[in-house]
Amino acid sequence: MIDRAVSLLVNLRKLFESPKSEWENGRMGERVNGRKGEWENRRMIKVKLSFYFCLLTFNFCLDLKPVAMNRIQFILLVLSINLFTLPNSHAQFKPPDYKKFTRQDTLRGSITPERAWWDLTYYHLDIVVNPSDSTINGTNTITYRVMTPATVMQIDLQEPLIISKAVQNNRNLNFNREGNVYWIELADNQEAGKIYSVVITYGGRPKVSTRPPWSGGIVWAKDNSGLPFVASACQGDGASLWWPCKDHMYDEPDSMLISVNVPGNLMDISNGRLRSVVKQKNRTRTYNWFVSNPINNYGVNINIADYTHFSEIYKGEKGPLDCDYYVLKEDLEKAKIQFKQAPMMLAALEHWFGPYPFYEDGYKLVEAPYLGMEHQSSVTYGNGFKNGYRGTDLSNTGWGEKFDFIIIHESAHEWFANSITDEDIADMWVHESFGNYAESLYLEYYFGKEAGAEYVLGTRANIFNVRSIIGIYNVNFEGSGDMYYKGGNMLHTLRQIINDDEKWRGILRGLNKDFYHKVVKGAQIEEYLSEKTGVNLKHFFDQYLRDIRVPVFEYFVKGDKLTFRWNNCVPGFDMPLKIQVSGKELFINPKTGFTTIKVDSENAVIKVDPGYYVATLNSTGK
Repeated sequence: MIDRAVSLLVNLRKLFESPKSEWENGRMGERVNGRKGEWENRRMIKVKLSFYFCLLTFNFCLDLKPVAMNRIQFILLVLSINLFTLPNSHAQFKPPDYKKFTRQDTLRGSITPERAWWDLTYYHLDIVVNPSDSTINGTNTITYRVMTPATVMQIDLQEPLIISKAVQNNRNLNFNREGNVYWIELADNQEAGKIYSVVITYGGRPKVSTRPPWSGGIVWAKDNSGLPFVASACQGDGASLWWPCKDHMYDEPDSMLISVNVPGNLMDISNGRLRSVVKQKNRTRTYNWFVSNPINNYGVNINIADYTHFSEIYKGEKGPLDCDYYVLKEDLEKAKIQFKQAPMMLAALEHWFGPYPFYEDGYKLVEAPYLGMEHQSSVTYGNGFKNGYRGTDLSNTGWGEKFDFIIIHESAHEWFANSITDEDIADMWVHESFGNYAESLYLEYYFGKEAGAEYVLGTRANIFNVRSIIGIYNVNFEGSGDMYYKGGNMLHTLRQIINDDEKWRGILRGLNKDFYHKVVKGAQIEEYLSEKTGVNLKHFFDQYLRDIRVPVFEYFVKGDKLTFRWNNCVPGFDMPLKIQVSGKELFINPKTGFTTIKVDSENAVIKVDPGYYVATLNSTGK
C-alpha cells in the first residue's frame, strides 16, 4: 500500500513540476495579485493535487488499524512535505528548453558597444498626442557625453512606431533598422569628453496596452463624460514602446524636459514640475514639464484627461514638499478623502527610508485608467479610492484593509526603483522586495510592530517558489513574481537575524543615502547588507534569491539534548536562527550538518520564531 502511495505521489509531482504547466500561459500570464505574482493555472494544479492527496490519505486511513494509523499518517506527511512543498535539491530556476533568447532580446537587455560609448545627460521629449486617431508624433533631442569615440549609436524604438529622421548639427544622418533597434550613423567626429546632441523625429500609432499595467503600451480610454483618458504604462516592456530612447536601465539622463501637446480641453500630467502651458493657434495646449533629477526610462509618463487639481504642502525631513493631486472631476470628493493617506505615507516612509528623494520635483498622485505605477514624481493611481488592493486584503489578516495599497506600494518605489534603480531587470527584486516590505513598515509605523509582522507573514500564502527571484541577465528577463512577497519576507527574515530594530532602520536609511539617485547591481545591495549587518549573507541571498526551496529547520530532542541542522537548502547555508526552548528564547547557529547542544530542560518543546521564512520538521514526528 505504501509503495503504491509513493508511486502515485511521485507521478503527481512530475505532473506538478512539468515545465509546460509553468510556462504554458507565458511569463506575463495571469498574475495572482493583479501585479506580478505567479500563474493562476499553477495555483489550480496545486489545489487539485492537494485535494487528491487528502483523498488518498483518507482512503488509506480507513483501512488501517488505530494502532498503525499515526505511523502511516506520519510517513504520508513526510512524503507530502518532500514531494509537494519542498522542491528537489537541484531545483533552481532554469529557462525551459523552448525558451530561446533572440538577438532582439540581447539588443534590448544588454549594454551593447553601441550603447556603452556614450553617456546620456539630457532628453527633451517634444510630442503631439492625438487621442482621436491614437497617434504620437514628435521629436526627442538626446544629449550625451562621449566616453570613447565611436560612429554608430543604438537608439531603441519599438514597432509599429518609426523614426523618420535623425539630425546632428543640422546634418541628416543615415540610419537603418533592425527590429526594435535603429543604428544611427554619426557624421561628425565624436571626441572623448565632449557633449553632443542628436534630434530624432518619429511617429505613428504606438502599441496599445491590452492589460495595463502588466502589458506595456498606451491606454486610450474615456471618462464617464466620453472625454479621452490616456496614459502610458511600459515597465518591463520598455519606454521605447512610445518614445525613442536609450532603452536600458543602466543609463539615466541627469534631467529631462517633457513637452506634450494635447487637445485644448485636456491636460497632460507628466514628471517633475510644470514650467509652462502654451496655448497653440490650433486650439491645442502644450504642457512643459521639467525633471531636475535623474530619471529611469520607464518612469517617464504621460497622463492626459480632463483633470481637476488640488494640492497641499507636506512638512518633511528636507523642508516643505509640494504634493499635487490630479483626478477626474467626477472623482474629486473621493480623492480628497482617500489621498489623505499620501502625507501619512510620506511620514512613515521618510521615517524608515530617509527623506523623499525628489523634493526638487515634488510629489504627485495622478488618476490613471489602470491600477497604478511608480512613475517618478508622478505616481499613477487607479485603485478605485478604496483601501487594500482593489478593496481586498492581500495578506488575509485584516491589516491590508488599513491602507490604500497603490498609494503606499507605488510611492515606496520613489525610494526603491526611482532613486535606487536596478541596472538590469533581472535584479528587479531591488525594487519590488523593498516596495513590498514597505507596506508592512507603513503598518508598523501607525499600528505597531506586531501589526506589520502579521501582515508580512500573511502574505506568505502568495509565494509560489516556482522559479528564482533573480532573472536572467542581459536579455531583459525579470525574475519571478516571488520578488514581491518572498522578497518582503526575506527582508523581514533578515531583520530577525539582526535583532536590533534601530540598527535595521539605520541600514534602510543608509541604503537610500549611500545609493541616492544611483543605478545599482543587485550584488551591490547584497554586499552592502552583508557589510552593514556584520553578517556574511552570501548563502542567505543564494537561498532566497537564487533558489526556490524553503529551508527546513530539522531537529529532534532527546532528553536534555537538542540536535538540529538546515536541510533543503543551498550548500553552506548557515543562517542563525532564533528559537524558543520551552518558552525560553535562544539563538542558535544551524549548519547543513547536525549539531547537538544541551538545553536547560528535559524533552523541551521547540518553537521557531515565526518571523523567519523557513519550514520546521521535527524528525521524530512528534
